[in-house]
Amino acid sequence: MRLFTILILSVAALGGSSYPTSPQASQAAPSADENSTKAKALLNQAIQALGGDAYLNMQDMTQQGRTYSFHRGEATSAGLLFWRFVKFPEKERVELTKQRDVADVFNGVKGYEITYKGTAQLDPKILADYLRRRDHSLEMVLRKWINEPGVALFYEGAAVAADKPAEQVSILNSKNDSVTLYIDTTTHLPVKKAYTWRDPTDNLPNKEEEIYDAYRLTQGIMTPYSLTRFYNGEMSNQRFLNTVTYNNNLNDSMFEARTTYDPSTLPPPKK
Repeated sequence: MRLFTILILSVAALGGSSYPTSPQASQAAPSADENSTKAKALLNQAIQALGGDAYLNMQDMTQQGRTYSFHRGEATSAGLLFWRFVKFPEKERVELTKQRDVADVFNGVKGYEITYKGTAQLDPKILADYLRRRDHSLEMVLRKWINEPGVALFYEGAAVAADKPAEQVSILNSKNDSVTLYIDTTTHLPVKKAYTWRDPTDNLPNKEEEIYDAYRLTQGIMTPYSLTRFYNGEMSNQRFLNTVTYNNNLNDSMFEARTTYDPSTLPPPKK
């Protein structure tokens, strides 16, 4: 069942401490205020391109599609159907398989796996991975981070992201945690997001990236129907969406779960 959980978490929203890329310095570099102002303007352009008020005020989101997991760049499955329900900012439910009989539920900082065996708490490491991705999600960065006290914005110049000309902006919050966004110079839509964090077990840095593609206007919101995630430079997950809807007034009961068994105390299988 761990494979199902990994696939579910690869779908889930898109998540230790990260380190900002230092702005490129030169003798002709603009002042810090000018740099920050340009970064803020680019972020505002991105928000407007995504839908402006419609994007900022969306309350929930429902997705249906297919997800693929990868290990060292090689596919580990033929892909699974998924249904994803998000109630911002911190409730999520992901259901897998055609029967929708495997699900992960997240509410605040708690996470549960639901299978035919019952409902169990998620493994702490798996939950931590999910929470990190959620805290660094595009929605969290553009709808929360940039409005927090103490945030610093850095314009880092022209770049190429997902084979598209882009401009690079880093957002550093008051916790010394950062995310870098790459914004398409033509459409002003985000095409890539990147952040780094240190694994507490070995203190080594890890880099996570996400590519956004196949944007479509959906209920007034520009929505990427193709998402690709990379972990330390290697593809780790791809999602292709078939349908997306917003503001469905999702019921809180969808995100409630109660533990019914502990996997660590299950009796060994019969020989």
